[in-house]
Amino acid sequence: MRKKELALEVIDRLEKEYPDATCSLDYNDAWKLLISVRLAAQCTDERVNKIVPGLYAKYPTIEAVADAPVEEIEKIVRPCGLGKSKARDISLCMKMLRDEFDCKVPDNMEDLLKLPGVGRKSANLIMGDVFGQPAIVTDTHCIRLCNRIGLVNGIKDPKKVEMELWKIIPPEKGSDFCHCLVYHGREICTARTAPFCDRCCLKDICKKKI
Repeated sequence: MRKKELALEVIDRLEKEYPDATCSLDYNDAWKLLISVRLAAQCTDERVNKIVPGLYAKYPTIEAVADAPVEEIEKIVRPCGLGKSKARDISLCMKMLRDEFDCKVPDNMEDLLKLPGVGRKSANLIMGDVFGQPAIVTDTHCIRLCNRIGLVNGIKDPKKVEMELWKIIPPEKGSDFCHCLVYHGREICTARTAPFCDRCCLKDICKKKI
């Protein structure tokens, strides 16, 4: 089976297995998703979802976060780890949204990547989930599973994985596909234990490069 054919079959099976797969970070505004995805680095989405309500209760708008002392932001987000650098990035990002983008999250990759603390993974998440644009979010689940399944071969660099996947994933399927990979990576094709291949909906087509 060629990679493009394999990709289409994987997408079809995962969509059936996880029909309700969505972003697991809670948000109701694009700027809040920007903050949450920054906090999620080396931290679980579950913990981020518990921490951010406290931040928004104290600083409920982009302007409020931008004006907040970095030290106060750090106190709130410290349980997510890397508090100092995350607080700094959040502060600078909200300042840029306020000063250069009229408090609106940009809807294009070029401008999103100008924001402090926003890399391709975060930008793709915003493009796909907020703006409904083609997006491929190469998080740790995506990279691990795509290598195991055989959609990419021994590539660990997130941007390189993304570029390879663009060649074989239909653009309109990219965002949902990556959400399905997160669900599958948490439940079946795990990182910290042996994957549960016997329960995997892909077991007969996976390359099993583990």
